[in-house]
Amino acid sequence: MKRRAYQVAFPAGLVVVMVMFLSAIFFATAEPSFAASAKKKSTAVARTSAVEHTEARIAELQVALKITAEQEPLWSNLTLVMRDNAKNMDALTKDRADAMKTMNSVEQMKFQSQISEARLDQLKRFIPPYEALYSSMTDEQKKAADTLFRTGKHGKHRMK
Repeated sequence: MKRRAYQVAFPAGLVVVMVMFLSAIFFATAEPSFAASAKKKSTAVARTSAVEHTEARIAELQVALKITAEQEPLWSNLTLVMRDNAKNMDALTKDRADAMKTMNSVEQMKFQSQISEARLDQLKRFIPPYEALYSSMTDEQKKAADTLFRTGKHGKHRMK
């Protein structure tokens, strides 16, 4: 009896996992109808580049972490890596933005794999300068940094 239940449960579980995987792919690449009409509306809804987002994030982090004059060289090293990562991501995504509309699903998965690999490489470049800055922080700064990276929030205010 137990073996028969396993013979049914395992294929059913496999089907559920496959459906979830395919749903994630389709939802990640889907364009809702209201997004298609966004071009007709305000440009405020337009997607910002990684460079613009990074510049805003650097300014927010500097204020939230209360970077001191002594930490400024370490902070500069970190922001240099962040800016370089943003430029690389913009270059990668800009070339593919128009092609995404005509890519088949295999090509889209390969592109998403390239994006994931690029993000991993960027994270590997980010960690050493961040680790150096973190080790120079006060306990108060470390607590703020831990909160920011864990939750995306600084205190009660959400970082945008």
